[in-house]
Amino acid sequence: MGVYHAGSRAVQDLAGVRERADHVGRSLGQDIKPVAAAFLELQPLLVVGAADPGTGRVWASPLSGAPGFARATGSRQMSVTGGLAPGDPLAAALAVPGTPVGTLALDPRTRRRMRLNGRLRPTARGFAVEADQVFSNCPKYIQRRESFERAGGRGPGATRRGRRLEPADAETVRTADTFFVATVHGTGADASHRGGAPGFVRVVSPHELDWPDYPGNAMFRTLGNLREDPRAGLLFLDWDTGTTLQLTGTARTEFGAGGERTVRFTVARAVRTENAVPLRWSAPEFSSANPAG
Repeated sequence: MGVYHAGSRAVQDLAGVRERADHVGRSLGQDIKPVAAAFLELQPLLVVGAADPGTGRVWASPLSGAPGFARATGSRQMSVTGGLAPGDPLAAALAVPGTPVGTLALDPRTRRRMRLNGRLRPTARGFAVEADQVFSNCPKYIQRRESFERAGGRGPGATRRGRRLEPADAETVRTADTFFVATVHGTGADASHRGGAPGFVRVVSPHELDWPDYPGNAMFRTLGNLREDPRAGLLFLDWDTGTTLQLTGTARTEFGAGGERTVRFTVARAVRTENAVPLRWSAPEFSSANPAG
């Protein structure tokens, strides 16, 4: 299979960007280049997306550690020391050799991001990922956060599980300027981010939310995956308290007459964990690319 599967190709054609996607697709490779390895080793946060092998549900989960906890240990391998917060819904997937995973390292300080997708191998200290695809792409909707600190004494608190958005969850969604999305396709998984002005994600009901799909790099990997497989996982992170909201369900893309796109997500399960990430980031400087309103 080439850089893109049939789902991505179909969305590229609908958007009329196949030629641009071909150009951008040349940046994808299997090797972790030295500049990417150096970037990865500076990051205190990594987002991982995969499908739970038991339930089939797709989740996006955060991992954190001192910079260097995720690092390149070969030209095509990333190793991660440590694991997920206790009770994280993705824990089972990260214990199964060969699980397809998508990973995303995003640095709000520099508005850069790196994606590495591949197959997972559990290790004595965490896990390793043998890379199938490595690429850095569009920073347009990343909000700049100048610095972070490790919140001493902070550890995962109470976890609440449900089948709908509770009022606190809805408020988390409505005020978010960033979230992460995990999707899957026949041979792999992806993790990406979405950003915008607070309110760009809309709570339709306790069981549904939606967001506009802003113009990006023309790859349409996430929307392409959803065209082939509607399963998805969302991760909302409170950048101050470290509280996380993880949602799993299905998503579909609606195309408007003027070319606009809206993604509608139906909630199947929700997991809220207080203080899950022991990092506290500075207030955001919103991206100038964020559409108004």
